Amino acid sequence: MILIKSLPITWTAEALSKGYIADYKPYNFVDGEGVRCSLYVSGCPFACRGCYNKAAQDFSYGQPYTKELEDQIIEDLKADYCQGLTLLGGEPFLNTQVTLSLCKRVREVFGSSKDIWSWSGYTYQELMKSSQDKIDLLELIDVLVDGRFVEAKKDLNLAFRGSSNQKIIDVQKTLAADELVLWKDGNYD
Repeated sequence: MILIKSLPITWTAEALSKGYIADYKPYNFVDGEGVRCSLYVSGCPFACRGCYNKAAQDFSYGQPYTKELEDQIIEDLKADYCQGLTLLGGEPFLNTQVTLSLCKRVREVFGSSKDIWSWSGYTYQELMKSSQDKIDLLELIDVLVDGRFVEAKKDLNLAFRGSSNQKIIDVQKTLAADELVLWKDGNYD
């Protein structure tokens, strides 16, 4: 890929995203805590060796995100037993035309009664040094699983992570404290 020589913080959704999603899965139990609605966006230039969702690395994979799908996600989130929304991919922070709009709507409809999780190849620190759309999305998220998947650090026993270098961050507490705060104080294994 041409992007390999550039820094991830210089990549933009505007330049890369085609507004496609790889999949949408309502009411699953694996993409975060509790019952969740999970949106898998298309496109990820990180291309981590051993990626579990290699097909979703292509920004043209899947189908265009639509208002109808967004309406369906909002309707699905209304279920009392549904804890929240999860953004995965692909790379959610390089698909902000989709993810930012959806997260804003989730906050408008549900406030903080539904949580938002996201996985990202970016680290929290990279996101905070990046473009405004990435920061805006980060500010709407409750939990971020950050960092690239590293095959040599793969551990199937980790909670919500594929490799031991990845962190699970309580984003709202981190933003308030202006220092990294791990979700559940790191007591999630």
